[in-house]
Amino acid sequence: MGGVKTLKVRDDEAGMRVDRWFKRRFPGLGHARVQKWLRTGQVRVDGGRVKAGARLQAGQQVRVPPLGLPAPQPGRRKPRISKADDRDLKARVLHRDDDVLVIDKPPGLAVQGGSGLGKHLDALLEALRFGARERPRLAHRLDKDTSGVLVLARNGAAARKLTAAFRSRQARKLYWAVVAGVPRPPEGIIDLALAKRLGRGGEKVGAGVAGGKRALTRYRVIDRAGRQAAWVAFEPETGRTHQLRVHAAAVETPILGDGKYGGREAFIAGQDTSRRLHLHAKALRIPHPAGGILEVSAPLPDHMRATFRTLGFDDRAEKDLFQ
Repeated sequence: MGGVKTLKVRDDEAGMRVDRWFKRRFPGLGHARVQKWLRTGQVRVDGGRVKAGARLQAGQQVRVPPLGLPAPQPGRRKPRISKADDRDLKARVLHRDDDVLVIDKPPGLAVQGGSGLGKHLDALLEALRFGARERPRLAHRLDKDTSGVLVLARNGAAARKLTAAFRSRQARKLYWAVVAGVPRPPEGIIDLALAKRLGRGGEKVGAGVAGGKRALTRYRVIDRAGRQAAWVAFEPETGRTHQLRVHAAAVETPILGDGKYGGREAFIAGQDTSRRLHLHAKALRIPHPAGGILEVSAPLPDHMRATFRTLGFDDRAEKDLFQ
């Protein structure tokens, strides 16, 4: 593709981040190149400079610098989805109506593509169209290794309302985790600022770092297995990257299986438990785009269910999720 182009944001792209918009429109375009264009002001939206995280609105005009590569036309080639993936995704639907789709994301599946990632949910969303005019789109994100409730919007208007609800903290998100050790006190608030840092293992989030952004997490111990481990309910009041994982490790009770932030302390010696991350987006309560409140919960993934049995936790005992 040769010179500068100006492209109009479609209705089904409303609410997307600028960098994700480029990724979807031009799959062959590298992330670093888009970031450079944004830093140097070569990308403009309605004539103004924007940052990578700026959200687009339908009808806006995006200035696209010369690409230097053949760009596939949007919508001409749909991603190939295997029959197994199609069946699995449809079986994971927890709620569906004209505006909203909620699925139980499996652990190990990235929500969006990135460097070194193969299969990811964003490339599979065509399987969840269910005859709708528009392809469903992500209303928020979960980490690759976190399972549970994930909300998708089925049209542009719903996407804008859901995104606004998450940004304004109208949504209540409840996570269940198994942590190594037992938090003291058994109930409280973790108030530690978080900041991204680059290290030997790549990008990592640090707690209590100068210049970090404030992060608040409410927690409550539901049950414990002696001093070895505890079943904890987390409610993040802010939405920082890896917030729950970093906060849990910072108070010396890392989430089970989280070697990145908890090191060896994130694994229980002598117990036959999975080494996968034990963090699950159990439930969500959010204003529905059409009115009222939507509340959805997801069952524990297999590896956490097995650990619950090993440690003697009974997930059926916790009836009132939002206390």
